[in-house]
Order: sequence, then C-alpha cells, then structure tokens
Amino acid sequence: MVAPFRRDIDVAVARAFLTVVESGSVTAAARALNLTQGAVSQQIKRLEDLLAATLFDRRPRRLALTPAGERLLATARRLVAANDELWATMRAPAFEGEVKLGVPYDIIGSHLPHVLRRFGMTMPRVRVTLVCKDTLVLREELKSGAIDVALTTELDCGRFGETLVTDRLVWVGARGGDAHEKDPLPVSLGAPTCVFRPVAIEALAQVGRDWRPVCEISNMEPVRATIEAGLAVAPLLRRSVPDKLDVLGPASGLPPLPEFRINLYAPRRAGPIAQALADHVRNCVGGSGGTAAV
Repeated sequence: MVAPFRRDIDVAVARAFLTVVESGSVTAAARALNLTQGAVSQQIKRLEDLLAATLFDRRPRRLALTPAGERLLATARRLVAANDELWATMRAPAFEGEVKLGVPYDIIGSHLPHVLRRFGMTMPRVRVTLVCKDTLVLREELKSGAIDVALTTELDCGRFGETLVTDRLVWVGARGGDAHEKDPLPVSLGAPTCVFRPVAIEALAQVGRDWRPVCEISNMEPVRATIEAGLAVAPLLRRSVPDKLDVLGPASGLPPLPEFRINLYAPRRAGPIAQALADHVRNCVGGSGGTAAV
C-alpha cells in the first residue's frame, strides 16, 4: 500500500501569515517579526505557492483576506500555538514543587481555566495552590510571602505590578428581571474588602439612589444566586458576566461604573517556579500588551 503524499508547512510562514493578518500590513508585520519587508513577502508567497491559493486580496493601502485566507486563519493559529506550546514544554525546566497563586473570586471563571490548563501541561510536576480572596487581602498576603503570585482587580496598578488588561465594571441583573427598578435598590456588594463595593456605593450616592444590601459575601456563588433569582443587582466585570445574566445599560437608570485593571504581581524575590507561572498568566491573560507600573 502506497503511503499518502504529504507536505509539511513551515511554522515560520504560518506565523508570517498570522502577523500580517493581525498587524494589517506586510510592513508592520516585518517590524513585529524583526524581518525585512521583502522577507515577509517571500514567506507569504511560499505559503501561497504551497497551498496553491491566493491568501490576500491586495487592495490599495490595505490587505484583505480572500476566502482561502479566511479558511486558513483558524488552522494557522492552532499550528503556531501548538508549535509555541511544544517549544515551551521542551525548553522549560522540569520543576517539582508548589506555587501559590492568589486570585479574586470574580475573575477566576473568566481568566484562570486557560492559565491553569497550559501551566499544568507545561509543568505537570508543579502543584498550583489557588488562593481565592479579595484583592486587598491578596496584596497583603503577597507582602507577607503567604502567596507567590497574585492577579488582582484594581482601579490603578501598584508598585512592581503590571496591568495585563482593563475591563469595564457593569451592573448585572437577572434576564428579564426588575430588581433595578426597586426602591431602595437591592444590591449584592461583596464583603467590606471587595474593591467593587466602595466604587458602586459612590456611584449610587452621586445620583442620589437609595440602596440596601442583599449579599455581603465575596464569593461568586451566593452573589450569582441572588442575581439569578431576581433579588438583587451587582457590579461585575464585563468579561466575567455569566451568559444567563444581563448587563444593565443606561436605560436601567443605574449610574455608569469605571474601568478596572487586572494586574499581575510577581515579586522579584519569587523563585523560578513562580516566575514561570507569572509568564503563563501574562501570556494567557494579557499577551504582550501589559503596562508596567513603577
């Protein structure tokens, strides 16, 4: 039986294709890849020749994907991601030990699964202990050395931290619920150490809206239960809002809330395992666009 004919795609040309798509031009992609414009153009041509397909509609002043390019996009992303993960796995030291990661309750579901999955695949011998507490508590435990790395939600970024991403704080209610219409407004605010609590209270005070507490526990399960039951509204980060709940916009009559930063703190004293975990958090949550605070 004759084996089927196979051809291998160079990851470098797939990466060049993705960089052109993400940057919007060959020139910008060349800067990002630290290559010449001609080298990137050659890589795109190699890929097109290999696939016998035109990937870009080269219009004046901009590039647009052809149908073939659109079909390739998702697969190319998986190919490059698999290459990078394989490289990271084989280059990473075979650590053994434990690292303690502190994360507020409200962003665990939206940001942690991917981080923990990738770190576990890369360093299967390292045990990650997840410490779930409010940001104010995590910052104190970081100072005392009780935890090694912390991911926080804050209006600003503290010294030696870096902002990975920003997210809007929004009011959330039950789908089709009317809790936002009640007076006084029933609100689930979390514990006194919850960073969203003073911000929400101040916003309500500025518009003269009376309110009453319903749930004052910093744990997403009871907070979510009161919202889903239509008993209260609550302030949550936009990316953390469960599908079953509604974001309450201006039409609800509730005051607007500010953006919060999701910050990473990895003290310089932290060991190599903690630094490796911090790199995974940085790459999964914020990519390369974080902003350092000094």
